[in-house]
Amino acid sequence: MLSDREVRALFERLHARDPYQNVRLEKVRDEPFESLVSVMLSAQSRDENTAKAASQLFAVAHTPEAILELSQPAIAALIRPCGLYNTKARNLHAMCRDLIDRFGGTVPGTRAELMSLPGVGRKSADIVERFVFGRPRIAVDTHVHRVCNRLGLAFGRTEAQTAAHLERRVPRRFAMGAHVWLLELGKRWCKPRCPRCGSCPVADLCRHQGVEAI
Repeated sequence: MLSDREVRALFERLHARDPYQNVRLEKVRDEPFESLVSVMLSAQSRDENTAKAASQLFAVAHTPEAILELSQPAIAALIRPCGLYNTKARNLHAMCRDLIDRFGGTVPGTRAELMSLPGVGRKSADIVERFVFGRPRIAVDTHVHRVCNRLGLAFGRTEAQTAAHLERRVPRRFAMGAHVWLLELGKRWCKPRCPRCGSCPVADLCRHQGVEAI
């Protein structure tokens, strides 16, 4: 495991490479509700498929009230490009009902409240908190989970376990940028197979160079 000194060095280096933290994710939209829905649709879906599904849905209904007027099969048909559409349609319908009944149709701004909504897990809640409400959350997806475990930065058998460990390890001043920096490492260098360790900007700190996918 990386020492506290090495963790600071890691994030100081990543910050120096990319000091800008006002990064937007493709799934994050101008309206909090649309962002929440898009994040829910993004589970196990490529960005382009998520964007297509979200656009088709929002062209017909872009408020919780409007979505509740649709049947679950109709929602599923609209979001079909993102995959797992039947499950996501059920979750969206239940989430919209809960959002209206408990929060007056307004997207709540805390992790606990977001995770209390049907179909919203920790990763989705953290993405909404970070990119919609501007709070220092570090969402852990497949890429970030892999990078953290390989580096020796944070460990966990699941993304949620890694997220809990990572939150305790990242210096607060780097929390706003950590998700984007670790995501970039996972997509550009620390790939599932054949990681590009030779050109990785933090290879000298890594505990598991060249290992297979986690």
